[in-house]
Amino acid sequence: MTSPGRTERLVLPGVLTAEQAAQTVAGIRAGQCEDGAIPWFRGHHLDPWDHVEAAMALDAAGEHERAEAAYRWLARHQNADGSWYAAYADGAADRPTDRGRETNFVAYIAVGVWHHYLSTGDDAFLDRMWPTVRAAVEFVLELQQPGGQIGWKREDDGTPVTDALLTGCSSIHQALRCALAVAEHRETPQPDWELAAGWLGHAIRRHPERFLDKDRFSMDWYYPVLGGAVTGAQAKERIEGDWDRFVVPGLGVRCVSDRPWVTGGESAELALALWAMGESDRAVDILRSIQHLRAENGMYWTGYVFEDDAVWPEELTTWTAGSLLLAVAALGGDEATTAVFGGRRLPSGLDPDCC
Repeated sequence: MTSPGRTERLVLPGVLTAEQAAQTVAGIRAGQCEDGAIPWFRGHHLDPWDHVEAAMALDAAGEHERAEAAYRWLARHQNADGSWYAAYADGAADRPTDRGRETNFVAYIAVGVWHHYLSTGDDAFLDRMWPTVRAAVEFVLELQQPGGQIGWKREDDGTPVTDALLTGCSSIHQALRCALAVAEHRETPQPDWELAAGWLGHAIRRHPERFLDKDRFSMDWYYPVLGGAVTGAQAKERIEGDWDRFVVPGLGVRCVSDRPWVTGGESAELALALWAMGESDRAVDILRSIQHLRAENGMYWTGYVFEDDAVWPEELTTWTAGSLLLAVAALGGDEATTAVFGGRRLPSGLDPDCC
């Protein structure tokens, strides 16, 4: 098990002790395969976005070798067009179970790679991963639409799905800014990426009509804030406006507004968004409210149906645990985590709102 001494930065009263944090990190480690892959849980599939989120949590806990192994897995299994498939069978990278290539899944490696560099200062790692990050970003930007939004995915046969998802594009916005940070650090300017990030942020802030209507989902509510496109007074107004629709006091955040189901991942991500807004007290309250999802082994159930008093689905996912650890790390001031989620030190791109 991870030593509690390595997880002291993850202590948060009412949420995690050092021993509890060490147990949770050990749970993520146990879910990681020998080749570095991190599936949802052993026997289930891996998707590239959640794989990166779990790797970032390992870095936040000081498990840098484990995290680097996860990024090496991505580098080894990147498709020739810069993408990854949406899902892979546990332990079988040669057997994708969903051959769609989703843009937000592909882009997220940039967040993880920059987070790992900030956690370790390893320039050699950044140089090794640069071709992987560059190819991923180029795949994503091929699906950017004239309005700035980015199409959801390419089908297995290469057909582009140009409809855009607000949650996915908000995540891509954060990823593009991290990719620009990597490029700037390596002194390899990418002006096209700067323009793309600026237009994407503009679309998220000003043009909701350019995205599919997924208003029922809490991720569409807070992700524009979490991804850094919506800040300041606009972020405050957005979060306050739908707080009562999504937050269940004492239990967490609904995944969908009209279902009696709270989920650990959405709750931890909302806590990260609140922290980024400067609302740390409310962020801590949200994390405390989901401690009913913690299992005896230190991992977290995906969700809870409160009308039935039932855990559902009955799965303990590496990414749910990872999202909670990242929220705690941000609240604790972990430099790498605050940098990628706070956004103040990330390049913003060329912002058409300022013109």
